[in-house]
Amino acid sequence: MIRRTVFEWKSLRYGDGEKRIPEWAADRIAAVTRRSPLGGNEGERILSHGRREIRARQVVGVIAADGCALEILPKIDFCDESDPRRIVGRTRKQLVHMLAVALNINIDSGLVTNLGWQQENLLEVLIGLFVRKLADLVRQGMPRRYLECEADLPVLRGRLEVTRQFTTLAAHSQKLACRYDELSRNIAINQIVNAAISRLARISCSDENQRGLREIALTYVDVATVPVAALPWHELVIDRSNAGWRELINLARLLLGNRFQTTSDGAGLGFSLLFEMNTLFEEYVARMLQRALCGSGLTVHVQGGRLFCLEDVSTKAQRFMTKPDILVKRGASVELIVDTKWKRLSARIDDPKQGVNQPDVYQMMAYGRLYHCSRLMLLYPHHAELNQPEGVTGSHRINGSDDQLETATIDVSTRQGLLERLRALGTRGRGMPLNCAGR
Repeated sequence: MIRRTVFEWKSLRYGDGEKRIPEWAADRIAAVTRRSPLGGNEGERILSHGRREIRARQVVGVIAADGCALEILPKIDFCDESDPRRIVGRTRKQLVHMLAVALNINIDSGLVTNLGWQQENLLEVLIGLFVRKLADLVRQGMPRRYLECEADLPVLRGRLEVTRQFTTLAAHSQKLACRYDELSRNIAINQIVNAAISRLARISCSDENQRGLREIALTYVDVATVPVAALPWHELVIDRSNAGWRELINLARLLLGNRFQTTSDGAGLGFSLLFEMNTLFEEYVARMLQRALCGSGLTVHVQGGRLFCLEDVSTKAQRFMTKPDILVKRGASVELIVDTKWKRLSARIDDPKQGVNQPDVYQMMAYGRLYHCSRLMLLYPHHAELNQPEGVTGSHRINGSDDQLETATIDVSTRQGLLERLRALGTRGRGMPLNCAGR
């Protein structure tokens, strides 16, 4: 099994050795990306498949094909780390943390120490997390619910179905048409978990994960096996009786959902577990900002607003809806608009714009006008090449108004003090100095 790891926007040349990838493996992996919904034209949004190398783009995760697997990790700077192997493990750990925050999944310290960050790729780490959480929940008891059943029995159970008794069973006086409620484990939540167990057992290459999945599968022998496409998500009920399963279902949804694709062709099986870093960074920042501003009187709204840019003069029809990444409100008033960008600000001294895209500035100007908000922010991930602390890197007044557009960075390599750092950015006043958001 050929297993390779590469960081986003980095490449692997073809050849032998741990730092290269065989050309046949690159061809098979590229074929999987071309069938992925996130791949775009010929899979170019995930991988660039060249003559001498494959190059990762801004989609991260795991792509596997027959006999090979490629892991793509986000580029996160760890200033206190120089060991490449430890950097890979810490990046996996931070990526799983970002996913857990975005999906509202709690990962306690006991699980963190046993997930094999250094040895396993991202997919195996997530499967290991699923297995451990599921094992803990099964020990507490599987969810059950009363289901309405119909059966023809020799004795009455529940209530008699009179119509069927005197029509279908008219010639069978020894049977009674019964309708009754039965406490069952064959319900939607267990069918979804069972489908996840079956799928993960087919794709996991970890002996430990395979062993855990086999053991848990024995508990689900009386639960119906439902194809993933036919899973009864609409029947899923999470209430007080099974609230502890909410996080596991979120994880199962991730592993079974649209971002997790399984494909098959003549050469064998292929699958991918992929995430767009722009979307993940936005969701992560938004949820952490919600926690940071809790109790401050400010509320955080993700992809909200939905005001239109234009109105047709004659028909009054609305055109061009806007959905800012993050709105920070006090009551009905918008205090701050944040647009997140998973890209690196330029550290070149001859680039006063810091690599900020002109369309992004125009977009923020439109947001300020539509939402009557005077404080706008473009937020980027921090990196070491900036040679300055994280926080506000630039502050500009928009000509012809009192609106202020800030560029800022947040260090996602560490969780230490993250809420305080985000709170400092979210509540920063105009008169405060730049780079005020300390660790």
